[in-house]
Amino acid sequence: MKRVRITLAPAGDYAPPIYRLLAGGASYLERVHILNWNVATPPTAFLLRIRGDYRRFEGELEGRENVRASEFLPITDRECHCFFEGTVSAAARSLFENFTRGSLMTVPPIECNADGTNTFTIVGTDADIQAAVGGVPEGVGVTIEAVGGEAVATEGAIGRLTERQREAIETALALGYYDVPRAATTEDVARELECATATAAEHIQRGQAKLVDALFDG
Repeated sequence: MKRVRITLAPAGDYAPPIYRLLAGGASYLERVHILNWNVATPPTAFLLRIRGDYRRFEGELEGRENVRASEFLPITDRECHCFFEGTVSAAARSLFENFTRGSLMTVPPIECNADGTNTFTIVGTDADIQAAVGGVPEGVGVTIEAVGGEAVATEGAIGRLTERQREAIETALALGYYDVPRAATTEDVARELECATATAAEHIQRGQAKLVDALFDG
């Protein structure tokens, strides 16, 4: 068995309007995870966990022709589970199906990122994983975030970081970026990582946001 964590960047027909809303298209949504899904036969069904102004998102779903049913189950006033089913394009369906062939299993959640991408882990034989990654259609970006590891699913706060975010934060910690008073700057971290200062700052900021979010999750 092989484990690979990947990030997809769907576009065009591979990114339906509701997906674009969930993955960065709605600033009022702070975090969206796809917990489960059923694309075996139309209509397609999804179970989401949403943090943010989910009542506004509920209003967005109302009246959409491709949404057949939806239900929101509040957890707090800022977080809920959302079930909805509807129709998606053949292209979007094929993208999901690409990661369900042979021995492959997708490990929830699928994390919808603010930049329009989504990140998840797949488990299966080496041959099936290679076929799935190679089968990602043109027009959909694919990035391998990590291969292998000790766990099947991400666990704890650190498990939510991408490899580059973790590297940036570990480097910042080692250099004294988090000391009081601060002993290193973002420029120092960037120099160590051999990347632009803005890139280092983004990795640190996104990583920090995930860590704080994980600490207060639930």
